[in-house]
Order: sequence, then structure tokens, then C-alpha cells
Amino acid sequence: MTAIIDQTGFAVAGPVTESRGSAPVHESIIERLRARAGYADPWHIALLRAVGEWNLPDEELAGRHWHYIIGGEALDWLTLAQRLCLAIPDAAPQRELEALLFRGQLPRDVGPERFRELIGPYRYTAHLNFWYGVVVEEALQLVTEDAIRKSRLARCYGDSDDVVEEAYRHLYGESRSQLAPQFLTAAGERWGSDPEGLSLAAWQELTYWLFKRRIRKWHPARIASDTRRGLDRLHELRGDGQEGGGHLFVPNEVALPALTAGRRG
Repeated sequence: MTAIIDQTGFAVAGPVTESRGSAPVHESIIERLRARAGYADPWHIALLRAVGEWNLPDEELAGRHWHYIIGGEALDWLTLAQRLCLAIPDAAPQRELEALLFRGQLPRDVGPERFRELIGPYRYTAHLNFWYGVVVEEALQLVTEDAIRKSRLARCYGDSDDVVEEAYRHLYGESRSQLAPQFLTAAGERWGSDPEGLSLAAWQELTYWLFKRRIRKWHPARIASDTRRGLDRLHELRGDGQEGGGHLFVPNEVALPALTAGRRG
């Protein structure tokens, strides 16, 4: 998987060319990671360089399906980092490893700019696509559901699954029960045909698909307002005093291509 910017401004996964008879690119990346982590580079620096070089959108390993690229455009770098850590089990101090895998934290010598430099601008844009298109989008869905639930309770209506359906109609123009089958149809047979049996990877794909629908559907002012609501709720949920997601290396007020160029086409 290489990353390129398409005509809409999204980072997308492009084909990787491997010479005949050579080892797969990802195996060479793993070899370099093992050779450098804790030796030529601190473990986390070597890890981020490997993230920037990685060429597989997904793979089967250790009895698990690892899904790194969402919608062909968004990079789940923490899942990729977890997979890469399997290759260097003794390189990272336990405390630093747990901080990365459970809280998305790297040692303090890596800030947003250094993070971007190490994984490269294309992967960084793909990371931002995942941040806004999956993480923040899920928070926006939650805050919208909460607002609808409070409104219903104020009118003495009970809680029900209709809250989720109404939240989807508010954000995307149709209910979840209407949108999920549309997503599965658009995806072909990749995620099956049962909206109630979606895997975590499929839900992330659905969330990103909904995010892009919202970007195309609404006026930029509403998009910005809704995105801010999602960011604020995420900040509340994380409760770490860092607006916008400092642990996941997203600077405040990022001019994400997906939030602007995504309306084209």
C-alpha cells in the first residue's frame, strides 16, 4: 500500500510494485524494524518509520484479521502499530508499550510535527481521515443521540431504538436501517448482507462511508458545527484536558482535505 492524494484531496491507497522474485515489501519493512528498534533508533521512532512505509491495507496474522485502511483512504495507525509491536516484543518498555496500545500515547519526544515527519505526509493525511471520519464521527453520533434522548425525555417519551434511527436521519438524511443496506450494497459482498452482523472493521467502514455522505450532503457551516460538536464530546469522554485529541497527534483546527474537498464529485 502506497498512499497518494486523489482528485478530491483524500489520501488513498495505491498499488505497490514488487520486483519478481523479491521478498514481499512488508517483510522487508519488518526486517528493518527489528534491526533498528532499540538499536539505531528508539523503539517508537523505528515503529513510526515502519508505519510510514507499510504497504498492506489488511492481512491475516496470529488468528486475526488486521484491517488498517478504511474506505481506501483512512489509516488506523494504532491497529497497525499494535501489529508491528508483535514483531518487536522486547524492544519497548512495558509502561511505554501500554501507553501506546491503550491510550494512543508515544514518548514525549514525539509531538504532532515529529509524528507527521516520521510517518510521512500521505500517511498523516490518511490518519487524519480516520480521526475525523471514524473517531470523531462516532462521537458526533453519540452526542446527537444524547440530544435527541434528552428532548424525548423532556416531552415524557421513553427511551427506545428510535433514538438511533432519528439521530441518523438528522445527520445523514435517512435512518440507520435504511443506510446500512445501502452501504452493504455499495461494498458488494465484502461485508456480507446482514446489517446486524457487521464486524468491527465493517462498522468502521460504515462510519467512514456515513462521514463522507455527511460531508457531501450539508453546507460547510453545518459540517464545521457538527464536527466541532463531535470533537467537544470526544474531549469530554477522554477527559484528559487536551482538546482535539493530543494523544493521537491531531493538532487543533486541522484543515483536513476531507472536510473541504470531499464535497466535490
